[in-house]
Amino acid sequence: MKRSWLISAAIVLVAGGLLTWGYASRETNSGVNITAVGSTALQPLVEAAGEDYAGKNMGVFVNVQGGGTGTGLAQVQQGAVDLGNSDMFAEEKNGIDADKLVDHKVAVVGIAPMINKEANITNLTQNQLIDIFTKKVTNWKQVGGADLPIVLVNRVAGSGTRATFEKWGLKGAESADAQEQDSSGMVRSIVSTTPGAVSYAAFAYLDDTVSVPTLDGVAANDTTVKTGKWPIWSYEHIYTKGKPNKEVQSFLNYINSEHIQKTLVPQLGYISIHDMKISRSMDGKITAVN
Repeated sequence: MKRSWLISAAIVLVAGGLLTWGYASRETNSGVNITAVGSTALQPLVEAAGEDYAGKNMGVFVNVQGGGTGTGLAQVQQGAVDLGNSDMFAEEKNGIDADKLVDHKVAVVGIAPMINKEANITNLTQNQLIDIFTKKVTNWKQVGGADLPIVLVNRVAGSGTRATFEKWGLKGAESADAQEQDSSGMVRSIVSTTPGAVSYAAFAYLDDTVSVPTLDGVAANDTTVKTGKWPIWSYEHIYTKGKPNKEVQSFLNYINSEHIQKTLVPQLGYISIHDMKISRSMDGKITAVN
């Protein structure tokens, strides 16, 4: 009995050792390891593309982590990672020397306000949206809705989604102090179950549990983003420190390939960079794309 237990224990230890050794061997002996860190909004696309790419290229491993836009930009600037995922232009982030980084735009994400259905709001003007988030308006009846107090829900400070919403949805105004959440899914859940609540999220998180108003009569959808009619959107950037090496460039080319841009990008709720009819500079200048 005792001998049987010892043999079993030895097998477990050996198996554990083999598993540990196998994992370490994969990490140290693989031909190419690519590490990406940053935006959680972009993370699902880079992860999915990385798995797809690694599956087609033996010896290549793509490790993707979150941490937020600021972390991604800081780490790629330091040379600690290969790729820094960002919802913002590097020039917009304090402490980042954008001249040392190369921008690779890989997708576009649309963002829209979402409102609890009991507010009975289907359309807002952009000025009304600004007044709501700066608390100049505090009851939905002031903008044509139900007699219900407005409950603001923000993303955390530093969030790329929040920065985009404030820059393009609020025309640069800062949202008033309110409860903050670091998850788009949690924000949607709070808005859907809290009478009078309002927040914002990427299109991929919008569903029929919340009301998504038109803005000055324009609906929030991929078509209006592509044509520039819907103002609240951002590029999804992957930054490298200088020109990437050939292995990293090969992966970036794969993300921008027709295969990824026509399949994974729309499936995950993004808009293909190749489908945009306009381009927008950091300062808001719009240019038509042929």
